[in-house]
Amino acid sequence: MKIRQPIITVCGHVDHGKTSILDCFRQSCIQEGEAGGITQKISFSLYPLSQLKKVCPLIESSGIKLNIPGFLFIDTPGHAAFTNLRKRGGNLADLAILVIDINEGIKPQTAEVLQILKLNKVPFLIAINKIDNISGWRGNKEQPIQENIESQPQNIKQVFDEKYMTLIGSLNSYGFDADLFYNIKDFTKKVALIPCSAKTKQGIPELIMMLCGLSQKYLENKLKLGKDARGVILEIKKEKTTNYIEAILYDGELSKTSEIAISNFEGEPVITKIRILEEVEPLCTKFKPKSKVQASTGLRIQTTEKINILPGMPFMLYKENKEEIKKEFKKELAENIQTQKQGIIAKADSLGSLEALLTLLKENNISVVKAGIGSINKNDLTSAKANLDINELDALIVGFNVDIDEEANELKNQKIKILTDKVIYKLIENSIEFRKEKSKEIEKKRIMELSTICKLKILHQYIFRNTKPAIFGVKIEAGKIISGLTIINEKTEKVGRIKNIQSENKSVNEAKEGLEVAISIPGTNYERQLKNKNYLYSDIGEKQFKTFKKNKDLLSQSEIKVLQEIAEIKRQNKSDWGS
Repeated sequence: MKIRQPIITVCGHVDHGKTSILDCFRQSCIQEGEAGGITQKISFSLYPLSQLKKVCPLIESSGIKLNIPGFLFIDTPGHAAFTNLRKRGGNLADLAILVIDINEGIKPQTAEVLQILKLNKVPFLIAINKIDNISGWRGNKEQPIQENIESQPQNIKQVFDEKYMTLIGSLNSYGFDADLFYNIKDFTKKVALIPCSAKTKQGIPELIMMLCGLSQKYLENKLKLGKDARGVILEIKKEKTTNYIEAILYDGELSKTSEIAISNFEGEPVITKIRILEEVEPLCTKFKPKSKVQASTGLRIQTTEKINILPGMPFMLYKENKEEIKKEFKKELAENIQTQKQGIIAKADSLGSLEALLTLLKENNISVVKAGIGSINKNDLTSAKANLDINELDALIVGFNVDIDEEANELKNQKIKILTDKVIYKLIENSIEFRKEKSKEIEKKRIMELSTICKLKILHQYIFRNTKPAIFGVKIEAGKIISGLTIINEKTEKVGRIKNIQSENKSVNEAKEGLEVAISIPGTNYERQLKNKNYLYSDIGEKQFKTFKKNKDLLSQSEIKVLQEIAEIKRQNKSDWGS
């Protein structure tokens, strides 16, 4: 039985040391300025068994016989949705290393990764990095990490213990039981913490040893190599005038003469031949042309046809079985891209990102009616606009790690909310907050349609007409006024109905808190009725008052205060009014 390399995702908060730990594994074998090499950073590293044994002498000395041929590491970018890369039947990663700076603990992106690892049931271990930054730490890379920790001065050991215990407590709140790797007897029940330093190389052999042990013990049955090639598109990269596909081959064998089928977003297979097939070389960023490659590995492919390819999409070997492949692609996408009959519009930069976004939106009870990959465009705005008539709450477009294209930018509508962010947890938080506020706004609008609350201060210096109708200036102290609103004075006496409102010499239908406007009231004599009055209020019925009272969480503090004042005015005539 042929065994493929386990695929290991390295993830965590930005600047916690993901790439530094990978460089430790590789022993910084990346050569600078490789002639003719692609200059952009690649997302994967092939790590052969020979290097495992070199970096981790513990493998040889412990007498462990390794069956795995090495590892394929995926170095995730800043956003955690890369952790959500999917393949047929599950997650692309067999194992994950979550890197956490021991001095900073769980940061927002760490929390994001933990959510995704938990949702996808990906086994993982935690590299608690930067132990050398603990003030006074004595590093000795020749000494096993457990001995090194135990030999620290008492005060330093105490600081370390406090930090790792705090981390264990935080992990527990996310539903994970964790401990230092050397304290664990059953790795199926606890998440292993490996203290390390990418800078001094302390703990790195133990980290590799743990990866080997977990892979050997728990993954062997999952690593059986299939016959037919299957993979996932990671990114589309440009080098000068040429477009290359960077991809992970996670199962089977692929040859340069093969035809492959790549899924589009609808699950339709796009069939293409391979012009150039290259495999990443072990421990560096160089690619080498190959006539045949075997999983698990990192590839660079140039196709014979110019085709529109989206990041995160599956591909497989084509054997004139288009309908069969189409069925499989559609099933795979349907499992992971689930939309509802009503909901918001969601966009992301890759299939993995989109799946992560949809999963977290669903967790927060936010339905999605339309989902896609790429920039927010005119069609997305059209879909959101249609939602205005169905449910204003859903007139929202969320974009994870994507831009708004030029045409959409020009068509932006104030009623349609667009939220974008490069950090998924912030996007989710902002979406929840927007919908919460919007919900209050809609509810308030609904109850305000029953009646309007306002308090007006009469501006006695602005009297434009005494009667037929009385026209004078007011300042809106709270709430708003609308044409047709009936107003009363502080003695509960009806003053009249507002006919016109003028603001800055223009007629308006309504005016809000803080504005100074002129109003006209037919049938009112300013000199007789208002000269000695200072405030006017909207006239509301007892039933309306009770509705406002029941929904006071939707009102501003100034509106609540006016409501109380109106109740006091009304109670001059009826002591239990509104009770």
